[in-house]
Amino acid sequence: MEESISPTFNEMTYASGIAGVQGQLASKRRLQKAVKRMLDLGGALSFLIVFAPLLIGVAVLLLVAQGRPVLFKHKRIGRNGEPFECFKFRTMVNEAGRALEQHLAANPAARREWEATQKLKDDPRVTPLGAVMRKLSVDELPQFLNVVMGHMSLVGPRPIVSSEARLYGSHIGAYYSLRPGITGPWQVGGRSNASYDRRVQLDVDYASNWSIARDIGILVRTVPAVLAQDGSC
Repeated sequence: MEESISPTFNEMTYASGIAGVQGQLASKRRLQKAVKRMLDLGGALSFLIVFAPLLIGVAVLLLVAQGRPVLFKHKRIGRNGEPFECFKFRTMVNEAGRALEQHLAANPAARREWEATQKLKDDPRVTPLGAVMRKLSVDELPQFLNVVMGHMSLVGPRPIVSSEARLYGSHIGAYYSLRPGITGPWQVGGRSNASYDRRVQLDVDYASNWSIARDIGILVRTVPAVLAQDGSC
């Protein structure tokens, strides 16, 4: 007859200690996320109030130069894989999807570039004014509305479209764990100059090791990166 093996006192104490540490870490993580959300909300609201004249001026300029619509809403994937509409100032021609399809059909090299990076260095959809706005990252300013609405964070992984999820492979869970950000490690680490694999690596590393201190550091580094037009497109 086999004897049942029960855990020893030391084993039970060790297991209890591990569970306690894990609980403390989970509690600390929840607190950090709550603080992150408060900073996001305060920062986004402050920006929208202080820079309201700039946002209105850009909107009027776009209306005069390009007509309606002024804002462009693009479906992106957010935290937990939930879709949301990401706001940007419109920098592309109307019917941009059709223009892209025609361009890729006529240019095999451009199709290969698009399939590899989901971007084009010479994008036929972008208007002249839109190209300037992208250089200065002005087109992304309406995303502060997304932050207020809880779709995005000031700092986080790059907001991706549904077709990009497959490019993350087994790492997609790291992306889903946080809200995507207006800025992030990709913004201060090369932006469009980075390969897609490098972007995934940056996003996964951020999601695995983020902290409030790291967010503040990225925010501080974003300003000179934008001013230097570091890999912007």
